[in-house]
Amino acid sequence: MGRVLIVGAGGVGGVVTHKCSQVSEVFSKIMLASRTLAKCEKIKEQVGRPIQVARVDADNSPEVVALINEFKPDLVVNVALPYQDLSIMDACLETGVNYLDTANYEPPGEAKFCYKWQWEYQERFQKKGVMALLGCGFDPGVTNIFCAYAQKHYFDIIERVDIMDCNAGEHGHPFATNFNPEINIREITQRGKYWEDGKWVETDPLSIHKSFDFPEIGVREMYLMYHEELESLVNNIEGLKRIRFWMTFGAEYLTHLRVLQNVGMTRIDPVEFEGQQIVPLKFLKAVLPEPSSLGKNYKGKTNIGCLIEGVKDGKKKSIYIYNVCDHAECYREVGAQAISYTTGVPAMIGAMLVLTGAWQGKGVFNVEEMDPDPFMEKLTIHGLPWTIKEIT
Repeated sequence: MGRVLIVGAGGVGGVVTHKCSQVSEVFSKIMLASRTLAKCEKIKEQVGRPIQVARVDADNSPEVVALINEFKPDLVVNVALPYQDLSIMDACLETGVNYLDTANYEPPGEAKFCYKWQWEYQERFQKKGVMALLGCGFDPGVTNIFCAYAQKHYFDIIERVDIMDCNAGEHGHPFATNFNPEINIREITQRGKYWEDGKWVETDPLSIHKSFDFPEIGVREMYLMYHEELESLVNNIEGLKRIRFWMTFGAEYLTHLRVLQNVGMTRIDPVEFEGQQIVPLKFLKAVLPEPSSLGKNYKGKTNIGCLIEGVKDGKKKSIYIYNVCDHAECYREVGAQAISYTTGVPAMIGAMLVLTGAWQGKGVFNVEEMDPDPFMEKLTIHGLPWTIKEIT
């Protein structure tokens, strides 16, 4: 039915490729491309059907254009680095091809992410008559869809949302990140931010925390952070009074992170070392375990969901809508840990809905602007079943 070009061959790219290959009636042709061709070849050997692979520098928009013109995809799925969102969007605009990603753009020289840069493409994508679907991973992605589904089926007004991300898994390393170390550490060390009563409130990094009893996991300490889905949900969930994002961290992880910050290893500005300019965080990334290598020994589960409060038929109502994912089960299916799996499966589902016409549009969209029902149905079918728990 459709041709898909997947850009990025890390842990998430591997999952997207595996899951697309399982749905041949939708993804008739698959190409996987990355700066490192060997990574693509390794994934190609693992999937259960023939795919094409190619080398491409996603920072170089003309290279991406040339690859698109050669392969002629109906959709480009961007699971490369967030730094490369705009160059890939530019290539899709030039070639008139639909675009999908899982994380919003970040400028390389500043630890700041927001949708401003990508939302500015709205008029150009409209005029070109193609669609850009932003943030179709888990958080952002599924969490946005959870909110849209709750708004459609469970509430007349949603007043408060707490998005909560708990990873209770153990990978056996003293310190490692579950996705690209550079992106992960930039995200965690920046100032926190949440939205309340019509304005943004900033906090010191990881300064606000509380415990929550996560189903199938138990009580864990979670820390307030800023996350990109807050920015779009503020615009698209009616009646919202407050929205926050929380993530759990173990004491050992936080201790390692604090030491790395104190000695300057999380800096993103260049320093001179033996006559060369190096970025400490990039060097740290090079010595930390590759996230895609963590899956083999990963044990335990994740619980990611939305605690939503609002009003239905004039009465106060609260629900927790969530998914639990098992690291070992993910590895058995696609050779990846649950963090990669929970990001890659929604990207495949979003791509499926675009290619089948269930999700259509001209312009730039966040996923909560789409009909949540077909997405929620596909989640259960393709490995991410969800639960709604009434809170009394």
